[in-house]
Formats: sequence, C-alpha cells, structure tokens
Amino acid sequence: MANFFPKQQASRPGVTQTVAYDSSVAATNAFGTETYQVRLVSNSGCCYQVGDGAQTATTASPYLPANVVEYVIVTPGQRIAAIKAATNGLVTATAGTLWITEVS
Repeated sequence: MANFFPKQQASRPGVTQTVAYDSSVAATNAFGTETYQVRLVSNSGCCYQVGDGAQTATTASPYLPANVVEYVIVTPGQRIAAIKAATNGLVTATAGTLWITEVS
C-alpha cells in the first residue's frame, strides 16, 4: 500500500491588499512584478474589474458573492477595482471589504 497523504492544490500567499468599497469604486495598488494570480474574497457581494492602468468596476463587471474564494489570472502590474453589487431582488447591496492576495 502506498504511503502518501493526498494534498489539495495550493498556492504560496504573498502580499495582501484590502479594498473598502461602497457605491463608489475603490481601487488597489498595482500587482507585483511576479504576480500572475490573485485570490479574491469579500465579506459582501461585489463586482470587480481587473486590467491595466486605472480600473473602474461597475455593476456589470464580474460578480463575486460574499465569502466565496475566487482565483483570478492576472498580469504583473495590473490593478483591480471593486464596487458593491447592485440590488436586484437577489442580492442585498451593502458596503464591504475585498481582500486581494497575490499568489504564486
């Protein structure tokens, strides 16, 4: 019988930024020169936008539910912006915090 411990896929955590968002867009500093993936989690539903230069998230940007971890592929130097999700009968729009952790 093989003697091994089954492991979960993992990434090495790096710098973490937090963004407090509300009905106006909140943005982060540029990602590091070796960052190709980020881990996102928020404490309320939000929409986020990743890209080069200054970013503006809208309620049409990708949606991130509260307390869900999502991994996103990025390019070094890109930025992310977040805004609270729109209330549409399914989501209660509340201000919150988005944690962005650079992983490798």
